[in-house]
Amino acid sequence: MEYDAFPAGDLIRQGIKDIQAGLESPQAFLVAVGRPRLSRIGISVPESPFTSPELRLYEYLCRTDPDAAHSRYNALIRRLVSFERAVECAS
Repeated sequence: MEYDAFPAGDLIRQGIKDIQAGLESPQAFLVAVGRPRLSRIGISVPESPFTSPELRLYEYLCRTDPDAAHSRYNALIRRLVSFERAVECAS
């Protein structure tokens, strides 16, 4: 799949790579959050080693910029949903 053809495709592509490499990153946590829906729409996402990826993503954002963590978390989730919707519409 050409991830970059869709909104936030760069995040999803990087998140899948990070999960495969066992890296903890915002992109990996985001893909782990979206794994059920991503799998349903035909995107192969490796099994995530992360428990509670939503919480892990938020905690990561809190460590890097606590004042903006909430808005950054919501923005990332919106980008994930935009990607999922775009892929569903293209299918």
